[in-house]
Amino acid sequence: MHWAEVISDRLLSKRREHVLATGITPSGPIHIGNMREILTTDAVYRCLLEKNGEADFIYVADDYDPLRRVYPYLPDSYKEHVGKPIYEIPCPCGDHKSYADHYLQSFLSALDEIGVKPKVYRASEMYNKGMYNESIQIALDNTKRIRHILETISKRVLPKDWLPFNVQCENCGRLSTTQPLLYEYPNIEYTCACGYKGEVDIRDSGIGKLPWRIDWPARWRMLKVTFEPCGKDLATVGGARETGAKISEEIYGYPHPDLVVYEFIMLKGQGAMHSSKGTALSAEEMLKITPPEVLRFLIMRNQPEKHIVFDPGLGILDLVDEYDLFERVYFKVEPETKGLKDIEKTYKLSQPYSTPDKPPHQIPYRHLVTLIQIGGEWSHIKKILKRTGQIPEDLSERDEEHIRQRVNHVKYWLDRFAPESVKFTVQKNPPDTQLTDNQNRFLLILSKRIDNIKWTADEIHNTVYQIAEEENMQVQECFQSLYRIILGKDKGPRIGYFLSNLDKDFVKNRITDMVK
Repeated sequence: MHWAEVISDRLLSKRREHVLATGITPSGPIHIGNMREILTTDAVYRCLLEKNGEADFIYVADDYDPLRRVYPYLPDSYKEHVGKPIYEIPCPCGDHKSYADHYLQSFLSALDEIGVKPKVYRASEMYNKGMYNESIQIALDNTKRIRHILETISKRVLPKDWLPFNVQCENCGRLSTTQPLLYEYPNIEYTCACGYKGEVDIRDSGIGKLPWRIDWPARWRMLKVTFEPCGKDLATVGGARETGAKISEEIYGYPHPDLVVYEFIMLKGQGAMHSSKGTALSAEEMLKITPPEVLRFLIMRNQPEKHIVFDPGLGILDLVDEYDLFERVYFKVEPETKGLKDIEKTYKLSQPYSTPDKPPHQIPYRHLVTLIQIGGEWSHIKKILKRTGQIPEDLSERDEEHIRQRVNHVKYWLDRFAPESVKFTVQKNPPDTQLTDNQNRFLLILSKRIDNIKWTADEIHNTVYQIAEEENMQVQECFQSLYRIILGKDKGPRIGYFLSNLDKDFVKNRITDMVK
């Protein structure tokens, strides 16, 4: 049974109606590590609906959080905005209403592309509309009890005048530089590092926010949340999840939601992804290098507690290969092999919207990497695919669009993420290159046989091996001779597939031109 079904069964054993929640602060590019949380929730949500449960799926954008520092991707001018709520900070590009919207809109667009459609709440609107007012008063009236919970569980020592509320300074607009002096319902007296002294009435909306460890359980009660995954950093002993559960039950009188802890997605060679450190691949960027179903597959095929090492280089080719294998097995085009688990459910949950009724025509990513560098535009690539029999003459519009989408993704990958080892350019004119005596002899023999070679990948591959064996040559030296005269470099794509996609006369003439 797929992990999402196990979780949904557990939830349904408790009740039929559920509210599934997820929340991410749009303080920077929302990366594919963040996507693990929302796609985990989406998988459970889909399974609940399939099992006739009633479920709502909500996403809370924590846009009332303050800007904590000037991140690597921001100009120094943002120093003046540190400490202010990100929904009140100017947009970095000038095209959005705010800093928060700049990152939130691209993330919501990515969610739509991968088939995730939660109900979106903005924390700024929730506070400004007064949705938190009751929770704020409950927290302030229970300051001593909350302090005891936080200090006992998290082992933190809180300041003597600490209050479970962050006032937003009426003068400078910052949340992180204010200090409470006194709370007597309904007023809080405070000072700010900017030199301002003031007083706010907690019955007014939008005058500040609860600290995260109190905000989270307050939100559970307010939105009736019954399930919310969290990263392992929040689920540690003494972490926000543990204190949140205690505050939810003892202060707000609400049972804490069901829990699933997910591991981080690590960026190969850089560790866990962090937008604030500039070590992350945004969800938007990921969807430019791979189809949405493959991004979903990355999450669906792995148990939440298993960490994922993501390689945007050659790892992308392996990931798409694995997805394609699942697809072929799902449609029984290929027999199931050992090690593949939960194929049917994994494949279905990987689809952004609906599961296709028949398999799309597959062209492996690795092949497209070669074809794009040979053919360039789609019209030329399509001709090569037809000439080599890789697509039928009557290719359906659906299959053509599927392949074209992959072509666009691979082009983007080649431009930005592909290692130099896979890049090449077919030289229009014979390159200035040196060949060994053996290589010249190999090319001379090949030039005499080429007319009789059936121009297919297997036939070309076998011919090269046959000549190497007959002439007692190293086959790598033979490969190298062809790469040198066509690409001007010592390595290239698999020789049979590569040459079969080139025009036979072009290859024949190039060999003839280079043979001494």
